[in-house]
Amino acid sequence: MTSQTADNVEASLLAICSEDAIADVARFFYDGLGETQVLGVSIGRVFPIAKAHTGLPLPEIDRLLDSSFYEVRMAAAAIMDFQARQKTPANPLAGLYELYLSRHDRLNNWDLVDRAAPYVVGQYLDDKPRNPLYDLASSPDPWRRRTAIVATYYFIRKGDLHETFAICARLADDPHGMVQKAIGSWVRTAGEADRDQLKAFLTESRSRLSATAIRMATEKLSVEEKAFFRAKSSRS
Repeated sequence: MTSQTADNVEASLLAICSEDAIADVARFFYDGLGETQVLGVSIGRVFPIAKAHTGLPLPEIDRLLDSSFYEVRMAAAAIMDFQARQKTPANPLAGLYELYLSRHDRLNNWDLVDRAAPYVVGQYLDDKPRNPLYDLASSPDPWRRRTAIVATYYFIRKGDLHETFAICARLADDPHGMVQKAIGSWVRTAGEADRDQLKAFLTESRSRLSATAIRMATEKLSVEEKAFFRAKSSRS
């Protein structure tokens, strides 16, 4: 049986890394790599390794988040997601939620957020006050603001759309491109359950939204509705 340690996860990733894949993997990092390093493991190859380590203890996941390597932190995010989805009494959801928030500085790219936020953050808050999401939405860190939106996917799946539209309205004039893309994608998804609420949101917020967010949000609307809302966008 594969050892459930951070060292073993890293060793498994190192065993399949390739210099030829470095540039392709690095392009997923939105704001430039900075101090982040890339091993050269395609994200699709990271997930099976993460799944094989679903039993990794929280302190070992924490160790993975310390890594300077993007793929190692992606493995940590995926392991958190796999653990949060487990339908067992031993599901460490509260601990995963606390770890996610306390180490959010290491979850510093759109796909790291998107992998873990719905089931780690959204699921945890499903039967609790949603105030932490509004705190995240007020953060100066764009990845925390993206978490505030992305976490609501768990609610959307259950037909609860309030937080998605409310948080996206609060962030409608956000300057960060990946926050704007999250708005567009998530209100589009929520709009599949309630088209009238989507159109009300767009009517109220379109002057503050980026053109990209409006384009994404209106993808499922009629040709006439797309033309109407996209023509009203005042942002580039």
